[in-house]
Amino acid sequence: MRDGACKLLAACSQREQALEAAKSLLTCNARIMAYMSELQKMKESQIMQKMARRSSDAGSVEDRLPCKAKVAISDLRIPLMWKDTEYFKNKGDLHRCAVFCLLQIGTEINDTDMVIVDRTLTDICFDNTVVFSEAGPDFELKVELYSCCTEEEFAGGNTPKKLASKLSSSLGRSSGKKVRAVLDTGGSSPVSNGGGNPLLLPVTTVPGPKYHLLAQTTLTLASVQESFRTHDLMISGNEESSFWLPLYGSMCCRLAAQPLCMTQQMVAGYLRFKQITGEQQNWMKIYAVLRGTNLFCYRKKEDVEAKVEPAFTIAINKVRNFVNTHSTEKGLKDEVWNFIRI
Repeated sequence: MRDGACKLLAACSQREQALEAAKSLLTCNARIMAYMSELQKMKESQIMQKMARRSSDAGSVEDRLPCKAKVAISDLRIPLMWKDTEYFKNKGDLHRCAVFCLLQIGTEINDTDMVIVDRTLTDICFDNTVVFSEAGPDFELKVELYSCCTEEEFAGGNTPKKLASKLSSSLGRSSGKKVRAVLDTGGSSPVSNGGGNPLLLPVTTVPGPKYHLLAQTTLTLASVQESFRTHDLMISGNEESSFWLPLYGSMCCRLAAQPLCMTQQMVAGYLRFKQITGEQQNWMKIYAVLRGTNLFCYRKKEDVEAKVEPAFTIAINKVRNFVNTHSTEKGLKDEVWNFIRI
């Protein structure tokens, strides 16, 4: 994907296409770096397991880890602070930049749509809703704002042809035709030189616009709220930078998290409870399913697959409320809670 983005960026003849290609290239590079970092952590973990002296240290810790969660960020908005002469009096050069956000949790990286910003806007608004599928309770959501000045000289895919025209006039007609033929057929070097490498275009140098990090912040589980919230930004660059935009130094967004245990079945099995009818006490066996903050109790296991309503439901919370929806048996509460403690 990175090689394809490089080729696309080199072939772009329109500014908008080049900005999108440069955005894709930056995102690909960020993902490659994240994968390499994760691979290094996996190798270090394997070495530590081999060096573990106790069996408990070398064993799997999956059963002792908290469940993952889905994390979603939306309504991303970054306010701007233009000078009064620029915004109200509309004076000075029209400074225009292409911006987008890169969002990362671990190796999962997403980007927002590109937005063109100038002094006619008071806020940078991203309408994307980005969802991360697996995040731990100690997750760190990195938000990076990248900017590129659209007024910079555009060096698109027609650069090799311009170079060919200059070379053909400076090297002479016969030599110039050979150089032009090489560039028009894909820009590969002669086979005798190894081939495969673009002529006058090293692998480390990709023409086209360049995005620069303008601001960044990190959100954690403490940032999750039910409402819109403001977060501080750490700004990079200065007013002398071509990619500079007058930021307030804050970012507004909605951050939500949903543990997978709230939507998936975590524990299921049989339990016995004591049923008291008058002076008689009978033991009964039911099938219980723990999902979210409720323990759903069924008469038999087949009722779960048949999607039959549970016989009764026990809420798992601090006050330990007991909700009996389909039965009036007494004595169920204490016995079920004994099962939960075990």
